[in-house]
Amino acid sequence: MTRWNARAYDSSFGYVSPQGAPLVDLLDPQPGEHVLDLGCGTGVLTAEIAARGARVLGIDGSTAMIEKALAQYPGIDFIVGDGHDFSVVQAYDAVFSNAALHWMSRDPRTVIANVREALRPGGRFVAEMGGAGNCAELTAALSTAWREYGLREPELPWYFPTPAEHSRLLEEEGFVVRLLENFDRPTPLDECPGGAADWVRMYAGSLLEGLPADLADALLRRVNELAAPALRRETGWMADYVRLRFAAVRR
Repeated sequence: MTRWNARAYDSSFGYVSPQGAPLVDLLDPQPGEHVLDLGCGTGVLTAEIAARGARVLGIDGSTAMIEKALAQYPGIDFIVGDGHDFSVVQAYDAVFSNAALHWMSRDPRTVIANVREALRPGGRFVAEMGGAGNCAELTAALSTAWREYGLREPELPWYFPTPAEHSRLLEEEGFVVRLLENFDRPTPLDECPGGAADWVRMYAGSLLEGLPADLADALLRRVNELAAPALRRETGWMADYVRLRFAAVRR
């Protein structure tokens, strides 16, 4: 289980929330609607949804994230919860999720089924997540470094589906897909002086757990060496993100 640093997530990796801002426009929350923000992080976009007049509940699996969200936005409801096993008392008009579904990798089908159960008939599911090919250069560098040091191939904690795979899952779990977009989003890692190594510490830190500090440092130096030709520019490091954005309606 990745241990999220809520402060670093908002500052050094603050691009996560601004990049998601157009997704709120796609959701188009209306005054009085009940919206569930699944994987809400520190609540930045939850607050944006609430500012448009919707009644919103933010759910995240990280206690640290929820504690920060509650402190920053005391007028909004936030709870700790897992997409694999959450349930709600009342049906929601919409479920929203930004940059979170790919973390719910244990059983994506169950997550989608839970979202369906949380929605009223005709309710909408609007989300953006990593798609197939997301972070391909970063993860290739990571896997190669682990292999060179004689370590077992790392088990990556994400689910990055193709458009066809995810559309099929949505349809099979009772949704009609209205929009599905798959696009490259090269993203500057402006606040990452350590380059790809900083990215690994933030997003795949669980892979370093239990390793001696000197070995972890050597692995991360090698990740930087391997990733640099593809991802380091004169202006700084880039993350090779591929996003999958969709809007679906519960049948």
